[in-house]
Amino acid sequence: MSDTRAGFIALIGEPNAGKSTLLNRMVGAKVSIVTHKVQTTRARIRGVAMEGQSQLVFVDTPGLFQPRRRLDRAMVAAAWGGAADADVVVLMIEAHRGMSDGVKAILDGLGDLGDRRIALAINKIDKVKSETLLALTQAMNEAFAFEKTFMISAEKGHGCDTLRAWLAQAVPLGPWLYPEDQLSDLPMRMIAAEMTREKLTLRLHQELPYQLTVETENWEERKDGSCKIDQLVYVMRDGHKGIVLGNKGETIKAVGQAARAELEEFLGRKVHLFLQVKVRPNWLEESERYDEMGLNFKDGNS
Repeated sequence: MSDTRAGFIALIGEPNAGKSTLLNRMVGAKVSIVTHKVQTTRARIRGVAMEGQSQLVFVDTPGLFQPRRRLDRAMVAAAWGGAADADVVVLMIEAHRGMSDGVKAILDGLGDLGDRRIALAINKIDKVKSETLLALTQAMNEAFAFEKTFMISAEKGHGCDTLRAWLAQAVPLGPWLYPEDQLSDLPMRMIAAEMTREKLTLRLHQELPYQLTVETENWEERKDGSCKIDQLVYVMRDGHKGIVLGNKGETIKAVGQAARAELEEFLGRKVHLFLQVKVRPNWLEESERYDEMGLNFKDGNS
């Protein structure tokens, strides 16, 4: 009988709860987009971590929120789908925000997940006093019978080793699902697109980041070991294109430089990155765009 373990772990919670930060810390590399803006994770991004004889496959789901548009509805469906498919579910909440209306809505949905092992991770514990933390822990466990509660700081790493050790024994016995050195099962084309989208999100403000998407159109391996990546940035109107390009193309140039540097670090080789901005007014209603993001277009139906 094998003593190896492997399983899927879904990180769920409200937007900006720190799920992507925790995923990246657990995996030890950047596989999920992390910004200060909410709703940035669109697809379910899997990161693979090894802990002893256990392989932990993390699913970083989009934040759960009240959906308004087709894209929102598809993201929320993907989040609950990721939880339903997982062996272990970790609900992440922010210590300083406590039991918000959004958290209460998620608690109501946890009962539909059947016999999943469900743990609570209270994140950003450095932002509140210990008595506040204890009161929140008690209130959350009275609202739902969590198997285990962890107090963590995903950004600083506090409590993350304890959570990881528990997850290692919580996943089922069985063979590993991926090669030991594999960080993610996402195609590199999608990871590259996400990295560029992160840089755009950090650089731009207001609503625009949620009205653009990035696709890797072409990936060419070169004889010298480098690679050439062509990406398209889709925006919804001409005014948006001007914002993304910036004065004399300065914004898109800075975004390209930052994305290329991160890609080179991630891939460990030279990258030639070329970005092109295109106006596509109805991209939010095109099924092909959802396929590229790893979302189900039909899930966006109201």
